Amino acid sequence: MQFEEMELDHEACCRAVSTRDSRFDGRIFTGVKTTGIYCRPICPARMPMPKNMEFFPSAAAAQDAGYRPCLRCRPETAPDLGAWNGTSNTVSRALSMIELGALDEGSVEGLAERLGVGDRHLRRLFKQHLGASPISVAQTRRVLLAKKLIRDTHLSLAQVAMAAGFGSIRRFNETFSALYQRSPSEMRRNEKADAKQDAAAGEVVVQLNYKPPLDWQTLLDYFQARAIDGMEIVKDGKYARTISIGDNVGFVVISHFKGKKGGIIEARINYPVLSDLPLIIAKLRRLLDLSIDPERVKAHLSEDPLLSPLFEKKPGLRAPGSLDGFELAIRAILGQQITIEAARKLGSGLVQEFGKKLPSNPAYPELTHVFPSASVLSKADLSHLKMPRARSSSLVSMAQAVVDDPNLFSIRSSLQETIKALTALKGIGDWTAQYIAIRVMQESDAFPAADAALLNAYEKLSGTRLKPKELEKVAERWRPWRAYATFYLWASLADP
Repeated sequence: MQFEEMELDHEACCRAVSTRDSRFDGRIFTGVKTTGIYCRPICPARMPMPKNMEFFPSAAAAQDAGYRPCLRCRPETAPDLGAWNGTSNTVSRALSMIELGALDEGSVEGLAERLGVGDRHLRRLFKQHLGASPISVAQTRRVLLAKKLIRDTHLSLAQVAMAAGFGSIRRFNETFSALYQRSPSEMRRNEKADAKQDAAAGEVVVQLNYKPPLDWQTLLDYFQARAIDGMEIVKDGKYARTISIGDNVGFVVISHFKGKKGGIIEARINYPVLSDLPLIIAKLRRLLDLSIDPERVKAHLSEDPLLSPLFEKKPGLRAPGSLDGFELAIRAILGQQITIEAARKLGSGLVQEFGKKLPSNPAYPELTHVFPSASVLSKADLSHLKMPRARSSSLVSMAQAVVDDPNLFSIRSSLQETIKALTALKGIGDWTAQYIAIRVMQESDAFPAADAALLNAYEKLSGTRLKPKELEKVAERWRPWRAYATFYLWASLADP
């Protein structure tokens, strides 16, 4: 989860804006002193005079400085690359927690405590790397999401307020009007809505932006190989699966298409509680690893002659995340020392027997169940499953651990702390812990060195068979992106 700091050199930033350099989209924002508006570097508007421009590392910093978002380039649609704008692991982890709602009801003090730092130090780090406070970052996310929903959906303004995470319509109106200098209702009248859904039918369609390239087909292949019957399916170039948060259940259909300005991920979310929408969007972004800057990963890893050709074959390969930490942990335990297909069948049987059933869905009749909850599995008799008794016991123990600590899979202060906490759980060895760290916590430097497929991939490419400890030494040069090296090596096994 490391990232490097980018100095906002005024001359360099002006060059990026003059050439509308998409590499800087999401990494810098331009404040125009004469208009009071801030823009993306790819804004189609005429470039202002350099003396009238100032630059910010985040949208929140621009808004803190008194600028309002441009209505032409729409900063709310910029790639969400805030986590790559500094050098602090602490800031990166804090941004991930904020994205998952840590400040919706919690405080900066509580966030700092989870990160193992003081709240004053956390605020100082945010100011240094993002130019804004944690609260400003959280508020900016909410208001930009609201703007996006006003333009792209037919949701009522009350529904938009709820879906964007505002506690009340009054607060939503005040915050929105102060930023855009017009009310939400005026904004909706002036915007040409590009909605593709009927809000009355309970479906919300959102577009998730990312930094290209993105290897969509490899993502689909990855999900399809592991798709649990009744819970997820890949068909017609789309990935569909059921979702649950608490007692609420629904499903989402994810597709990829080429727009005028690059690729776009479209998510059709069928879910009954609009207030959960920000969390669902955050989970989907993490599932597809949309906040990564693939060019930075490539710049580092392609220095290795062994890995360099892999980037040419599969540009934009992502490290898939997960929608739920408990689900992924159970799937990881099921997959210990067996094939992907065998683990998929075990997971399918588990879901059919213990998962909550959904109402029939004409569009996707294959989606019938959600993944079993921890409370259900903690009381389940799994002795009949075709696996060693110790492993079925580990499943129950994992479920009970999540019942006892619902935040078991929350982001921790470091990769080392994450692995230590996970390996303390029954049935979780280093391989499983590293895999969970990659897919749940999005630890970009996690590395399952003992993985048989990883060792095979390295041997195939290099002609040398290594032991896990030897591979770990080789992988030192891949830091801090060892997780991405892992997925590129795994993907290479599919090449003839």
